[in-house]
Amino acid sequence: MFTGIVTDLGRVAAVAKTASNGGDRRFKIGVNSDLSEAAIGASVACNGCCLTVVEKADDWFAVDVSAETLSKTTLGAWTEGTPVNLERALKFGDELGGHLVSGHVDGVGEITAIAPDGQSKRYTVRVHGDLAKFIAPKGSVTLDGVSLTVNEVDDVSFGVNIIPHTQSVTTFGGYKVGDKVNVEIDLLARYVARLFEAGAVPAAKR
Repeated sequence: MFTGIVTDLGRVAAVAKTASNGGDRRFKIGVNSDLSEAAIGASVACNGCCLTVVEKADDWFAVDVSAETLSKTTLGAWTEGTPVNLERALKFGDELGGHLVSGHVDGVGEITAIAPDGQSKRYTVRVHGDLAKFIAPKGSVTLDGVSLTVNEVDDVSFGVNIIPHTQSVTTFGGYKVGDKVNVEIDLLARYVARLFEAGAVPAAKR
């Protein structure tokens, strides 16, 4: 589990096919943080995707990504130099600064507008209709591994504010209209919707 609070802004240092050569890829990601406590097999959220460390050195680690994940997330477009939001997995006793994030991407959204909003920037993101129903005003959403609060929802689009600090320490500082982002809906919204679908929770009467 993660919190959606990015702890390092890494960068793809190399891309290679894995030994299986079945469409999977191995990404070597350069980091600025200390990896001494990150064991082989540890989980790291990379732009919101929970991935497993398979190699590491003092200033980089490597992950293997399946063809399925490449096709369902933005990772399929990663090239050498791509910036990556990074977060280590939670430990018991860690501060829960964002919201509970699983690292399982639900879909890909597209940034359709970026506008100044005071010192912040307002990003409008469009998602597939199957995801839009899980996103609610003032609810939580994870975009490329960043925990954010939803400002408003309009059909299949929603807005979030990115403060200057977040722009400076995450990939959001370099995004432009048309860029794609990994979307993870709120865990609570997912399970409440499933309970309604299963009839376990009666619909509210008007």
